Amino acid sequence: MLADRPVRRPRTSRARTALLTAAVTFSLMLLAACGEGGDPNASASPSAPASGSPSADASPSASKVSVKPSDNLDAITVTGGFGKEPKIKFKAPWAVDKTRTKVLSKGDGPTVKEGSTVTVDYYGVDARTGKKFDDSFSRGEPATFSLAQVVPGFAKGLTGQQQGSRVLIAMPGPDAYDASGGNPQAGIEVGDTLLFVVDIVDAPLEGPEGKKVSPKTGLPTVTDTKGVPEVTIPKTDPPTKLTVQPLIKGDGAKVTEADTITFNYRWYTWDGKLLEDSYSSGPQTLPLSGLLPGMQKGLVGQPVGSRVLLIVPPADGYPDGNATPKIEKNTTLVLVVDLLFAAPTQ
Repeated sequence: MLADRPVRRPRTSRARTALLTAAVTFSLMLLAACGEGGDPNASASPSAPASGSPSADASPSASKVSVKPSDNLDAITVTGGFGKEPKIKFKAPWAVDKTRTKVLSKGDGPTVKEGSTVTVDYYGVDARTGKKFDDSFSRGEPATFSLAQVVPGFAKGLTGQQQGSRVLIAMPGPDAYDASGGNPQAGIEVGDTLLFVVDIVDAPLEGPEGKKVSPKTGLPTVTDTKGVPEVTIPKTDPPTKLTVQPLIKGDGAKVTEADTITFNYRWYTWDGKLLEDSYSSGPQTLPLSGLLPGMQKGLVGQPVGSRVLLIVPPADGYPDGNATPKIEKNTTLVLVVDLLFAAPTQ
């Protein structure tokens, strides 16, 4: 439960899903929750109409034409480099037997994990008609979203790929829009194979990366055990003001008040009691505005890749205490936070 974590107020699992869903802004963002019998209108509206100019070297074909699904992507040619709008050539109608991915150019950044949040540029084509139905390149702004909230083929195609890569993804109807009866607004019918060229612009780090910083004396001591911070708190009175001590200074983008962040953390009371950590369960992704005031104040301006020690006085934490986990009134909190990703909250 998110109420058990250092957030400003309790959030249910449904609320957390809604926060992530809000980042979904383009036509491939069909929620898995639609499922069989789901509302076809639950998918986001495409930002480019189905009448967009053809991107394949074939005119649109009738929807009833039978096509033998291919077991490879050899018939698809993609030209253009990372960051540039691609050109896709193939003979429509075309179909694929299962979701298949081809790395067109390989990056060397972090590996995309299952369900993680990513920032991408993309170009989508309906393989039945040969027409583009949506892209981000023409809008001049990449999209950020959680892979837990996209059609299955998109998540399958990106999981395991590296930041900086350009990949071609072909997905059959069952991994695309079949569950919602197609997407008539985009001209996508049940059974249509979709093609995407995707540039992975940004992906969460696996851990802090940057330059080590020597902390001030008198603060809790933080040691690293196989990537997990261990905290020893001194037998002294806690600071009365919010203390922000970078332990590793990353070289990524600086966190802003408007960001949603992906982070790992360990959370203690000043007497050394470990309340919770995320290192065993996996990073959290939440809007910064939903976290404790002390975390909001302390993390703004910190670059992605950083590990930050926060000492949060009661006024910036739980001045009246908390029920679960049990925190007494006027308790000072100690947090170690690894900033793995940040992007504007949609």
